[in-house]
Amino acid sequence: MSQMRRIAAILGGLVLVALLAIGLTQAGQGDGGASSKRPFDLATAQRELAGAPAPLAGLHRQSARLLGGGRPAFERRLAGLKGYPVVVNKWASWCGPCRTEFPIFQSEAVKQGKRVAFVGVNAGDSRDPARRFLRATPLPFPSYVDPSEKIAKSIRAPANYPITVFFDRRGRVVYIHQGGYRRQADLAADVRRYLAQ
Repeated sequence: MSQMRRIAAILGGLVLVALLAIGLTQAGQGDGGASSKRPFDLATAQRELAGAPAPLAGLHRQSARLLGGGRPAFERRLAGLKGYPVVVNKWASWCGPCRTEFPIFQSEAVKQGKRVAFVGVNAGDSRDPARRFLRATPLPFPSYVDPSEKIAKSIRAPANYPITVFFDRRGRVVYIHQGGYRRQADLAADVRRYLAQ
């Protein structure tokens, strides 16, 4: 009887190991998220974005930077981007879903960055934690500092985090996505749906 129990225990253990291996393999396969991709490298991203039109190249030169100037500076930037669709992502370093979707924005901003402008708004945050987070997880576009959410309110971004606001080529808000993106494919689909012309 004890030998049968040992064999059953060994077989049960092997089944569990096999199920775990299958689950881990499937979890790492192309789900459209960032988990299946190589780590993001800002220098490589900037090389891929070379040759973008001047207004978009200006964003790429300011990659991973926090910009001041408040609402007036942000509105000047949006005015300078007229003629291009714009995706504005409101984030904070303390926001878990923001942190989760950053790799998605890293990848999609490189993929679309020669025709679509990406801009961040670091709202309700402190500069030091935001800088540290951007050093660890750099974006291929700049973010405007918005501690009191004046920029966020001006673009009708709700108070929760994260929020992504889509502007058409004329500078009109055409869609507001509430909450974090879970897959790059979902962000790409929204870019196509709301900004393709």
